[in-house]
Amino acid sequence: MPSIAIIGASSDPNKFGNKSVKVFLSRGYQVYPVNPKDEVIEGLKVYRSILEVPEKNLDMISVYLPPPVGLKVVEDIAKKGCKELWLNPGAESPELVEKAESLGLNVIQACSIVGVG
Repeated sequence: MPSIAIIGASSDPNKFGNKSVKVFLSRGYQVYPVNPKDEVIEGLKVYRSILEVPEKNLDMISVYLPPPVGLKVVEDIAKKGCKELWLNPGAESPELVEKAESLGLNVIQACSIVGVG
């Protein structure tokens, strides 16, 4: 089963951080929502930090954070590791992409919801 951590997952059904959780669940992914404020999203345990996610080798990490916040967590993302780091529209910035790539991450600047079909 492929795995994804969604950083910026949301319990608000109007936000893409929630829509993403639902779409990846419906596609058979093991989904790990990451948000320091929520405890449960779409029936799943929420992790306060990417480093708390128990999965060792994530297939994807999808980010729904403003770039300045993304810059604060990108080093933790690199420590956790993943095959693909998806920076969704609005989450990307040249500085964040440069930092992520310098940490050895495979950055994809696109909507992960569209990417999964």
